[in-house]
Amino acid sequence: MNLSLTAAALALAAPVAFAHGPASHAGGIAVKPARAVRADFDIVHAKVSVQDHVATFRMTVSGQAGASHPTAVGKLAGSHVFSYVWPVSLDPSAVGFEQGAGTLALAVTAHPDFDDTPLFDENGDGRRDNDGDLWHSHWVVLRPTPACGEGALGVVDIPPGAKPRLPKTWPGLPLLIDSPGWDPALARDAVEVRVPFDADVALDGMRYDGVTAGLRVNASVHAPLLCVADVFKIASGDLSLPGRVEP
Repeated sequence: MNLSLTAAALALAAPVAFAHGPASHAGGIAVKPARAVRADFDIVHAKVSVQDHVATFRMTVSGQAGASHPTAVGKLAGSHVFSYVWPVSLDPSAVGFEQGAGTLALAVTAHPDFDDTPLFDENGDGRRDNDGDLWHSHWVVLRPTPACGEGALGVVDIPPGAKPRLPKTWPGLPLLIDSPGWDPALARDAVEVRVPFDADVALDGMRYDGVTAGLRVNASVHAPLLCVADVFKIASGDLSLPGRVEP
């Protein structure tokens, strides 16, 4: 599946891909470092592996993973999100959304101006509404969204009055987003998340890619609510999802 992005984004995210990395990066998608990309978002390897129906999503960068966070603007409107993202070939219905709703992606995000994990207290201070700037995980459904810019992607909005199928841990935002609470681990140059799937979800042969990006909340907090504003790097260079989970 190919998803179009702006020409500028693809030019920025066009490292030279090669088939195999060093032994520690066996399989997956390996790419050369890119000097034009900030080191903590400069993908050098992306991989999804599966054991006992638990998928491990891993991304390695040329710098310190998670070192940068968006600058707070003090309000939701116009705020920014940094993300490490694995688009996958699974239908969104595999995790609780409507079938065919768009492209499913696992995202590890940080954003200081809002909290979208209302079921979880990531910083352990007894509150569940003040820790959006800590790295946390989401499922999101993406589509090309002209209102976000030519060829750009956005998280799919839920129109007023619509009642689509949603995961049980949907955080209440008018978006196809889920906050399942899978804790990401960020250490040195790697981001990793372990995600259990229901036994009836077929994971063998699942295709995937790796993306680092900045997203922006619309200044009017209106459709589209959340746009992919800056693509830092795409592991494949073209969102062709070349990675494949081996049986």
